[in-house]
Amino acid sequence: MRNPYDVLGVSRSADEAEIKKAFRKLAKAYHPDRNKNDAKAQDRFAEVNQAYEILGDAKKREQFDRGAIDGDGKPRFTGGFEGFGAGRGGGGGGGFDFESMARARSGAGGGAGGGFGEDIFSHLFGEAFRSAGGAGRAAPQKGEDVAAELTVTLDQIAGEAKLRLTLPSGREVDVVVPKGVVDGQAIRLRGLGYPGAHGADPGDALLTIRVAPDARFQVEGADLRTSAEVPLEDAVLGGPIRIQTLTGAVEMKIPPMTSSGRVFRLRGKGLPKKDGTRGDLLATIAVVLPATADEALTEFARKRRAAAATT
Repeated sequence: MRNPYDVLGVSRSADEAEIKKAFRKLAKAYHPDRNKNDAKAQDRFAEVNQAYEILGDAKKREQFDRGAIDGDGKPRFTGGFEGFGAGRGGGGGGGFDFESMARARSGAGGGAGGGFGEDIFSHLFGEAFRSAGGAGRAAPQKGEDVAAELTVTLDQIAGEAKLRLTLPSGREVDVVVPKGVVDGQAIRLRGLGYPGAHGADPGDALLTIRVAPDARFQVEGADLRTSAEVPLEDAVLGGPIRIQTLTGAVEMKIPPMTSSGRVFRLRGKGLPKKDGTRGDLLATIAVVLPATADEALTEFARKRRAAAATT
């Protein structure tokens, strides 16, 4: 896979918010629902999600940056071949003598045998070399991937719920809703696709997360927005009011003369982030008048209007 920074179009110094913004933009543009007959767009969608799996996870991003894993999240081979001497054992400090090894493999220095280059690398790598290219045999084909969708509620995201899902392959799996998940994000579940032929690795399951609409809250990244209805007397006099959150109602104090439209931030009452912290809940005040006519309030309003007209 290409460099995940190039896939998302961000620099190596990009912060979490920039990476998430780039991912959401690309995921929306290439999502299979919008590109049903475009195989290239669907491949691009999978590539974008794979890149976000790396860069959206602080630990995996650090591992990629130092070269410990590649763009697919697989460990890189970082070892070396030490002791390869120059010449025939002189000055190399115990290095391989390629010429002597060739003679030993071919008998008494003759031309018979399986080929100098293949013998050397078969000696070094063993069966892995002989079965992959050394003997000219094709590797077994990996199983096909499967695509599935999982709809989750805000409460399930907040509680990091474990949900049971039946894949198109018929396999049932338990999926833990990941921290920091956003609507439209695809998660690759390795090895949960269709079985491979002749003992090859199975394919993967590409799981697209859908966040169900919620009448109580609007989602803005890890933050939530809600409306808090406040009786007129509480808005004028101030005091404690109750705000609904994902974990239940909490009490919040508002100052006197609080107008409709004023926003209060309740820290840590939003959705979980990848780093274990939580977003905030933004509560917008909506002042509510009495449901029935109130003569005292009506008379007060008349006096206020008359006073304003004379100034």
